[in-house]
Amino acid sequence: MNFSIRRALGAFALLCLVSGSAVYAADTFPVTAAQMKALGITVQRLDRPVDIRGPIYPARVVLPLQQEQVISAPMAGLVDQLLVDEHQAITRGQPLLHLNSPEYGEQQLSALEAANKGRLAQATLARERSLFAEGIIPRRRVFEAEAAASDAQARVRQANGALRLAGVDSAAIAELIRSGVLKDALVLHGKSAGVVVGIDAKPGQRVAAGDPLMRVADMSRLWLDIQIPAERANAWARNGQIVVVGRKATAKPLSLGAVVGEGQILTLRAEVTAGADQLRPGEFVQAQVPLAGTRGAWTLPLAAVVRQGEQAHVFVRTAQGFVAQPVEVVASSGPSVSVAGPLKVGDQIAISSVIALKAAWLGESGGE
Repeated sequence: MNFSIRRALGAFALLCLVSGSAVYAADTFPVTAAQMKALGITVQRLDRPVDIRGPIYPARVVLPLQQEQVISAPMAGLVDQLLVDEHQAITRGQPLLHLNSPEYGEQQLSALEAANKGRLAQATLARERSLFAEGIIPRRRVFEAEAAASDAQARVRQANGALRLAGVDSAAIAELIRSGVLKDALVLHGKSAGVVVGIDAKPGQRVAAGDPLMRVADMSRLWLDIQIPAERANAWARNGQIVVVGRKATAKPLSLGAVVGEGQILTLRAEVTAGADQLRPGEFVQAQVPLAGTRGAWTLPLAAVVRQGEQAHVFVRTAQGFVAQPVEVVASSGPSVSVAGPLKVGDQIAISSVIALKAAWLGESGGE
C-alpha cells in the first residue's frame, strides 16, 4: 500500500469517526457499531491473564558425562568374542565380551597361591598357639607365626583386589579359590544398565591395557543445550517448563553459559524431565523456552498494539466508542504479544483496523 492510499484511508477514517461528535476526554473518542462494521474493526474479549508461549530456539540433545561409561581393557590381550551388539540395551552385570590374556592367567595363579599360603599360615599359627599353651615353645614363635599369617592375608587381599580391578566379581574369585581351576578368558560385564552406544573393538583384535573396548550410556537422564541470543540472556523464566517441539518431552532450566559464543549466542542448559525416550543424544531439536515476567499478563494478537512515540497502547471498547489505553509490552512471540496494564476480564480490545482507530484518536486529541 503506497503513501497516497494510506493517507486517503487515514483521512476517511478520521472523517467517519469524528464528524458530528461531542467533546470527550483526550484518549477517548466515539465510534458507532455501524462505523466499526464499515471499517472492519473487530474486538477480542479478555478472558483471563495467561502466560505467553515463549520463542523457539535450536537445541542439541546431550548425554551428561556421568551417564556414559567406557568399558576398557583391564590388561593386554586378545578380544575373543563380542557378546552384545551396538544399540543393544543391556542390564547391570550382563556379559559384554571375552578377553583372552596371559596376564589374566598369571593373576589367577597369584590369587590361588596367595590363598594357599594364607591357609598354611593360619594353620601354622593355630599349631604354634597350641604348643605355646602347652609350654613347649616360647612366645616368640607365636609372634612370628602371627606376623607370617598377617603378611599372607595382605597378599591374599592384594591378589584378589587385582582380579576385582580386572572385572572379576567376588563370587568368581571365591569359586577360583575353592576349585583351583584357572579360566582361559576374562569376561567383562556391564557395571550398570544402559544402551551400547559404541563398540571400539573387533573379534581377533589385540588390545593394550587401558584401550577402550565399548561405550555404554544410561539414557534415563538427558540434557538440552539450547542456543539463545545473548540479548535475551535474562528473558527466560527460571522456573518455567521448556517444551521440545514435536515431541512429548519437557525440560527444566539448569544454568546459562558464562561465555558468549560465535554469533552472540549463549547456551542455556536444561535437564529433560519427561519424554527422555523420545530423544537421542546428539540430535538437534527445537525447544520452546517460556519467557520471564509474563505471569498475569494479557495475550493479544500483535496487531492489537500500536505505539505513539515510545508508549504502547491498545484500544478498549467503551459505551461511547474506544479509549486508548497505555500498556507495557512484556514479551512477544510470533503473532502474539503479552501486555500488562490496567485491563480487566471482560474488556473488549480492538484487534483489526487498528490503524484507522489510531488516526481517529490522534485527530481527536490533536496528535500528529
